[in-house]
Amino acid sequence: MTDTTRTIPDSRYGERLAACRDAIAARGFAALLVGVGPDLRYLTGFVGEPMERITLLVIPREGPVSFVVPRLEAQKALSTPLVRGGSAEVISFEETDDAALLVADLFAPRSLASGAAAWEPIGLSDRLWAMHVLQLQAVLPGRRFEPASVVMRDLRQVKDADEARFLGLAAAAADRTVDAIAAGPLVGRTEADVSREVRRRLVDEGHDLADFAIVGSGPNSASSHHDAGERLIGPGEPIVLDIGGTLGGYLSDTTRTIWVAGEAGLAPEPEFVRVYELVRAAQAQATAAVRPGVPAEQIDAVARAVISAGGYGEFFTHRVGHGIGLEVHEDPYMVAGNATPLAPGMAFSVEPGVYLPGRWGVRLENIVMCASNGAAVLNRSALELRIVRG
Repeated sequence: MTDTTRTIPDSRYGERLAACRDAIAARGFAALLVGVGPDLRYLTGFVGEPMERITLLVIPREGPVSFVVPRLEAQKALSTPLVRGGSAEVISFEETDDAALLVADLFAPRSLASGAAAWEPIGLSDRLWAMHVLQLQAVLPGRRFEPASVVMRDLRQVKDADEARFLGLAAAAADRTVDAIAAGPLVGRTEADVSREVRRRLVDEGHDLADFAIVGSGPNSASSHHDAGERLIGPGEPIVLDIGGTLGGYLSDTTRTIWVAGEAGLAPEPEFVRVYELVRAAQAQATAAVRPGVPAEQIDAVARAVISAGGYGEFFTHRVGHGIGLEVHEDPYMVAGNATPLAPGMAFSVEPGVYLPGRWGVRLENIVMCASNGAAVLNRSALELRIVRG
């Protein structure tokens, strides 16, 4: 039996496809070819791994939508919400068939809508392997291919109520995991061991998968994407915990920096406390700047101004945030040069950080959603500096 609390309603897929076809027409595409990945999951509900056998959702501007799959995936494709709802037809191929030619046949004059001229571009999803792109170019000579992301970005970056619910559930589960890890034990354990515990707890707290579990202790906390290793966690040092996983297809991603005092109660040095409070202020002010119509780059600028004014601007080495949904990094990106205006339903991280090489680092990350009246913060675990025994 399907757990409807962990799935998008079937009717939503037909609505998404209709919106996609409107966008195809508005952008002047002849069609979109969507391969395995988050775009395909968004439109069909199909979950799979890319492979040498091509899988494509062929969406012409007008006319029938075809879901081209290898025969061994046909039953899985038939069970997707989009197909069950009658919005797409499954076309399967055998191991010895030329699948690219099968796709090309769909672009024959009698199959492709007459309103889509041969000079109009075909959109290809970003995750389509190069080997498949080259095959399609060979069987569709003279056709112009462009990224499908100009269509899919606008569709996916504004979340509906169900997507927001999944993101909220994932964030709450990640919060509980952070709190459990901070409660210890920590001292004397390796980063890798704590990372494994993070992954177990994420699943225990309701995630389907644990996607990442960064545990950076001591000087490793100054490496923003540190791979947890065999370093032993000791007293009198910080740990950056950056964790996340997938719940109902949607991601969590949260970061907290804690101070491990140990049995002796070793307190953080004054500079660490000062930097921590600077990062916390940057996080708070950037979050407060979130509201509809504000350019995405402004959220980055607000956080950067706070940290630069505190004298640590050169040590804030990454954008302040990224969109989140079916991917942990997706549009919209909170970075200089991205003038996309925020809109209600956009979900993204706000995660300023300061990293002093060879010493320590501090990062604080929440997932927020743009609401009609500002920011709706999905992560609720404490942002104040936690000094734990470990």
